Amino acid sequence: MEMAGKKKKLGDPATEAWAARAGGVPGMRREEERLGRAGVLLIVCLMTLPFLVFFFSGRTGAPAVWQSAAKLTAVGGGLPNQLSRSSATGASNAAAELFGGLLAPGSDRHACQSRHQSARYYKHSPYAPSPHLLRKLRDHEARHKKCAPGTPLYAKSTAQLRSGGRSSSTEAMECQYLVWLPYNGLGNRMLSLLSAFLYALLTDRVLLVRSTDDFAGLFCDPFPDAAATWLLPPDFPVPDANISRLGVYSDESYGNLLGSKKISNDPSKATLMPSYVYLHLAHDLRHTDRLFYCNDDQLVLAKVNWLLLQSDFYFVPALYDMAVFEDELRRLFPAKESVSHLLGRYLFHPSNSVWGMVKRYYHSYLAQAEERIGVQIRMFSWASIPVDDMYKQIMACSRQERILPEIEGDEMGNTTDTNNIVGNDKSKAILIASLHADYYERIKSAYYEHAAKGEGRVGVFQPSHEERQTEGQRSHNEKALAEIYLLSFSEVLITTGMSTFGYMSSSLAGLRPAMLLTANDHKVPETPCERAVSMEPCFHMTPGVKCQGKAVDKEALSRHVKACEDLPNGIKLFD
Repeated sequence: MEMAGKKKKLGDPATEAWAARAGGVPGMRREEERLGRAGVLLIVCLMTLPFLVFFFSGRTGAPAVWQSAAKLTAVGGGLPNQLSRSSATGASNAAAELFGGLLAPGSDRHACQSRHQSARYYKHSPYAPSPHLLRKLRDHEARHKKCAPGTPLYAKSTAQLRSGGRSSSTEAMECQYLVWLPYNGLGNRMLSLLSAFLYALLTDRVLLVRSTDDFAGLFCDPFPDAAATWLLPPDFPVPDANISRLGVYSDESYGNLLGSKKISNDPSKATLMPSYVYLHLAHDLRHTDRLFYCNDDQLVLAKVNWLLLQSDFYFVPALYDMAVFEDELRRLFPAKESVSHLLGRYLFHPSNSVWGMVKRYYHSYLAQAEERIGVQIRMFSWASIPVDDMYKQIMACSRQERILPEIEGDEMGNTTDTNNIVGNDKSKAILIASLHADYYERIKSAYYEHAAKGEGRVGVFQPSHEERQTEGQRSHNEKALAEIYLLSFSEVLITTGMSTFGYMSSSLAGLRPAMLLTANDHKVPETPCERAVSMEPCFHMTPGVKCQGKAVDKEALSRHVKACEDLPNGIKLFD
């Protein structure tokens, strides 16, 4: 259904100009009159085509929206287009477009369309940004403009870095930097980048992003000044080859610098600081690397002009355990579970190419529904179960949380009370996001073979099924990012526990999802899922280190940093 991006519409300026030119050519008006009725008929056919496809595609198959991967079925008839409803409520006005001031005005609307258009697609905005967060973001944008690559201050800072010499702890440059290094899959990258951005806000550092081939072109620059990019320039003084080798055993890592006594984590001692320090916060970090999460160590790191950070975690909850950040975090986020939601909507704006994929699919298949239900399914190799068992777990979760439309007797012979489902007369679109097609086929068949209770219509969709996660491939990441955003436009979500893909979708959506619990010993858990009590992602570890220096009030901290629903050994933010 890519014709949505190509066909000419009445009222379109290009179409009207074309018609005016055609009418002014001798001999064309008579031909235009003769073809007028045929033209009207053609327009009517084009306008009704999406509804015909939606109604009949459960029997005939659907055209692809991207890479022949789109799938569609419908039961009970077509769905009315709902997009105009959100526009009518004023979602496209300036205040809503910028998420209540979260985004700064003045950026190029054409260079990054998603920045100005995404607000009209989200169904929930549960938290407004605090005045202090807005001031902090504007300050960061001003600092970025002043210190970004291409500025005199950036040149001065890179000259110091290029010299490679150690500097006095009292010789901090006017601009300090945090360079984020991509690592692991797309969901991990987005969550670690979001964490790095918050850390940059707390430490008044300029955030720069090292972009690899599989990450390039996914996102717009988040900051409004088009000349001030967040991308690390190719002539950065630390060569790519050296950056690529950074890891847990690197001499430049903070943990190894401490272990070799090249620096001290006693903030009271004056010491020469290296030109840069590498922070290894990935899953294989060692005890000395964990000292990053200590208050006194943050006081030492504040003296380093360049920090290079690599992580595959959402480590925001651990920042709340440091007294140096305690007051600022409280002022930035009065509602603790709003951190990833607000910062995600501020920081991540899909590029025009990815946003085009999102819009084409949404308008072709999802916009017609009165309610959109997202189902994100991830099977981990260490907790795998048969497809049939996972399907049963999904349906059991749906019945427990009253999510999917009820069926007159499902494939397992189950029949439940129609009174348990609220609003069953609504037309619904069920979006399946999974590497595999099996779950889509089963759910589609359930609604195709059994009429849904009530008068509602049900559409079941799956944009792609890659069969396996492929790292290092841009096309794979583009489709994954498009599906994260399509899920985030849902009114209700089922996600897979411990999945960073699911975490990111629900954070952007502003929803507390029903999370499918992972299998124990490859067996379906007795409780199929739990409703998240916070939309915040889980930090899949705890700092687990004994720190020196000032500490926060542990009793107060325990009221909003608790064990995760899907991983008891992890921690997350609650209200």
